[in-house]
Amino acid sequence: MNFAARRARLCAQMQPGGVAIVPTAPTAARNSDTDYPYRHDSYFYYLTGFTEPDSVLALVAAGPAGPAQAVLFCRPKNLEREIWDGFRHGPDGARAAFGFDAAHPIEELDAEMVRLLTDAPAAYYALGHSAALDTQMRAWLSGVRALGRSGARAPAEAHDLLPLLDEMRLFKDDGEQALMLRAAAISAQAHERAMRATRAGMFEYQLEAELLHEFRSNGAQFPAYTPIVAAGANACVLHYNANNAQLRDGDLVLIDAGCEFDSYAADITRTYPVSGRFSAPQRQLYELVLAAQAAALAAVAPGRPYSDIHDAATGVLAQGMLDLGLLDKAHFGTAENAIAERAHQQFYMHGTGHWLGLDVHDTGAYRDGAAPGKPSRALAPGMVLTVEPGIYVRPGPGIPEQFWHTGIRIEDDVLVTPGGHRVLSDGAAKTVAGIEQLMRGAR
Repeated sequence: MNFAARRARLCAQMQPGGVAIVPTAPTAARNSDTDYPYRHDSYFYYLTGFTEPDSVLALVAAGPAGPAQAVLFCRPKNLEREIWDGFRHGPDGARAAFGFDAAHPIEELDAEMVRLLTDAPAAYYALGHSAALDTQMRAWLSGVRALGRSGARAPAEAHDLLPLLDEMRLFKDDGEQALMLRAAAISAQAHERAMRATRAGMFEYQLEAELLHEFRSNGAQFPAYTPIVAAGANACVLHYNANNAQLRDGDLVLIDAGCEFDSYAADITRTYPVSGRFSAPQRQLYELVLAAQAAALAAVAPGRPYSDIHDAATGVLAQGMLDLGLLDKAHFGTAENAIAERAHQQFYMHGTGHWLGLDVHDTGAYRDGAAPGKPSRALAPGMVLTVEPGIYVRPGPGIPEQFWHTGIRIEDDVLVTPGGHRVLSDGAAKTVAGIEQLMRGAR
């Protein structure tokens, strides 16, 4: 991936001579002298490809004072610390390896930022997103103002950098698409591994272990998020992640899990029977969700509003709820009426997808403008999103008992292409016949 080209694109959107500051993520202590596994900031990585902690990127847009500059601040080379903590590029090594115009030890950040911000017309950073960065910015601007007697001026404007980067990150280039395809393929293998391993009497965490084994053995660095392994009624809890219940014959298992491969996320959900065979009521609900996903996928094409995806899925689900007796057909009459009264939200209360990329819920606006009344934005090639309808039936008055405690979600990762779309995660079985055949072969 051409990180230098991304930096150039960002600089071209800034005021001439403006300065952008992008820090990476801090390390986080787990307990005592142990840290959580380190993961860099996605915005920082998008512009640098650099994965070491204690790093900051400064970008200076071309202007009257000279050409554009990309300046990295990072940990100094330290052979003694490398014995304990591993390799460090150091400023000189990072500059050569990653194509920066200049690089300095992180200890020089304060002095250099005062210099870079002096007489700059504008500063760009994540306004209000980090108390630590806001504090640093105030200190740097105070340092510039302290030079005022010599004619130095602080930036007159401050701009939120993230909307510019969010729009850039929304469109995945060929390199990003290849990484996301790999992440999806590994994750699909993991879901099928879990299906084959499933037996009544196992615990949810044992299936989670199967997922994690497949992720790591195929080179994925992390799970993209905490896996959801939800058996039986647990599948009706949308963000369930205790993963400690025992699997029972007759239950469905909902697994929502994806790996992170070279910083890019996959996000797949499959739901299947512990026994390897769907009961008749389970099959009815499952086929309904599968049909809703097929309708939603058909709405993924360039020029189509993003909202069409959710509308297509919701229409199918609401009609199915009426047909199966989950909603009172005599009262509502049509799916349109049920949706207008939001009756379907008793059983389907979330959206049908989200952007996917460096973050599992990736950046980018869903509407053309910030106001809630603005129209849904049009899909375009290079966008990657999830399509994930579901149905969640808890016990209640008037709800057919055969559907109680049933949660089903089917989720795939989808690339918008010039001619329509490509499902990146289609390696994981999801038809009733495909799931039952896969599980039957493992028994």
